Amino acid sequence: EVQLQASGGGLVQAGGSMTLSCTFSGFTWRDYGIGWFRQVRGKEREGVAAISADGSTHYVDSMKDRFTISSDRAKNTIYLQMKKLKTEDTAVYYCAAGGVVGALRHGPWAVVFWGQGTLVTVSS
Repeated sequence: EVQLQASGGGLVQAGGSMTLSCTFSGFTWRDYGIGWFRQVRGKEREGVAAISADGSTHYVDSMKDRFTISSDRAKNTIYLQMKKLKTEDTAVYYCAAGGVVGALRHGPWAVVFWGQGTLVTVSS
């Protein structure tokens, strides 16, 4: 059974930083790419960043300046380091696997597995 467990969300002030974690089980790094998406209330879910099965990183252009995706393969965990946070970054952040690299460009419709999401609230 595939499981994706995101954590690390919470409240942060604008201009601050936060790091999210996602630990997965039920598949290996070779099986699927894994990445981060987010959904602002009232808007469609959008891609943030992903790590493909070969280990390369991919970003949505608007996210790459402030967000960094990384991994700890021994722990089956990926991270999303977020800097200089803005109030518009307030969203539920989801960890996902399978189809994620294509989804960054074309939309989340082809993503195979979703985690439960973690809420990030950026206050002004």
